[in-house]
Amino acid sequence: MPIRTKWLSRERLAFFAPLLLMLVFPVLGYLYKVFNQPDHEVYSLVTSFDKATPFLRAFVLPYSVWIVYIYICLVYFFFKDRTSYYRGVLMYTLCALTCYMIYSVFQTTVPRPEVIGDDVFSQLMRYVYERDRPFNCFPSIHCFSSYLMIRLLAVSPARNKLNRTLIYGMSSTIILSTLFVKQHVLWDVIGAVALVEVMYLLVIVLLPRLIGTRQRQRGLDA
Repeated sequence: MPIRTKWLSRERLAFFAPLLLMLVFPVLGYLYKVFNQPDHEVYSLVTSFDKATPFLRAFVLPYSVWIVYIYICLVYFFFKDRTSYYRGVLMYTLCALTCYMIYSVFQTTVPRPEVIGDDVFSQLMRYVYERDRPFNCFPSIHCFSSYLMIRLLAVSPARNKLNRTLIYGMSSTIILSTLFVKQHVLWDVIGAVALVEVMYLLVIVLLPRLIGTRQRQRGLDA
């Protein structure tokens, strides 16, 4: 009984409560499915670079563990750098909603190769293709969220050689996987990176400055 009381103490519950913010991810996942269908003209952003990019089915593995990786990164930030955790959840949500708005008016698609073979990677690749329709491509959610982890760590006081190697390496691998498994094209990656940078500028840089300026102005007017 004392042990149970210790684990369910008010202080401990208050400490872990912010993790409930991650419940927004299932909601965003549901919205993704709503927009993952062509309701109007569908465009192609395929370039000569994408046509020359090989189809490497082994990259379906990092592609498939993407969301688990994002969860792990956010939980890591929760314990090591709470500010980056809050920023991560907020920016992921805003970037995802922005993507959905873009999908609603500018739906793109990527041609998929025929998957032949009964090896593990081929079976997993077919499973991914069956579950995720070839729309909702620009910007790439896989890419913006993976790049977001890089962006957060780059300015985090918790960064060190080990976590930079792990997060930079895994995020880059996931971004590359979107091209190698033919789920996205180069412009989807560029759009994802640009989206994070714009959102970071607006939410993390400009908005706090604007709020600070208004608070100082109110202090002067008081």
